[in-house]
Amino acid sequence: MAKMERVTVSARAKVNFTLDILGSEGGYHLLDTLVCTINLSDRVTARRRADKRVCVTIGGVGADDIPPGNNALRAAQAFLQAFGTQGADIFIERHIPVGAGLGSSSADAAGVLRALAKLYGASDMVRLKALADGLGSDTGYLLTGGWARMTGRGDRIVPVADMPPLYLLLLCPPSGVATAQCFAEYDRRGERYPARTQAAIDLLRREGARGARLFGNALTQAAASLNGEVAAALEAAAALCASGAGMTGSGSACYAVFGSARACRAAAARYAGGAAALCVHTVPTA
Repeated sequence: MAKMERVTVSARAKVNFTLDILGSEGGYHLLDTLVCTINLSDRVTARRRADKRVCVTIGGVGADDIPPGNNALRAAQAFLQAFGTQGADIFIERHIPVGAGLGSSSADAAGVLRALAKLYGASDMVRLKALADGLGSDTGYLLTGGWARMTGRGDRIVPVADMPPLYLLLLCPPSGVATAQCFAEYDRRGERYPARTQAAIDLLRREGARGARLFGNALTQAAASLNGEVAAALEAAAALCASGAGMTGSGSACYAVFGSARACRAAAARYAGGAAALCVHTVPTA
């Protein structure tokens, strides 16, 4: 069989539908969150090299703000060291907003690992997951994506079955929220919120999209205090006659949930705020 010379994969964004903070351990917050990938993705292309070098080129949304030692480059370097393969030229075409809580950096790192694994025929998912976990809390999950419950630091992943399709109007403010600052602000505020992940899963299974009324995120108030655009986006999402509304990750993107693509498009036509509005839907695989 001829060896592959070039591989292209989609690196999907994710949305947190719940995010409970259960405490802390070893300097990290302990989470319980219901997540799913969506049909908004970056595009990762890897081309085989004859040497051991890695070259990562990034274009598109937010590319000018990505540091040289980014997660995509770290992912490629970790892969080569772990699997002993030749190098690769990697190009990432970005579409996922940065600093929005949609997992953009983690998606790119997971996409690089998946592309290189396909390019070089690496099938050891246990080793790939270990590499991904070392790159960020969402990266291991985004290797496979789909509906899942993430606990611990985000490294413990349990697939969640029997979830309905959801259609989301994503509202992405012009400015983002830094994850570390958001968690620090959450700690400073000292507010605690009741866990809702299990109840939200149960209600979604029973009622479909109408179960989104239990969605919520313990970081919402912290993010809104750091970025006033979060509160405005969330208020606008809740006003669109949606089944539910919430903020993903540590912000700044918020979403309104609908049971059909038609209802989502109609809401997008009504929305007149200052955030970028994107109609997306859940995707059960990476």
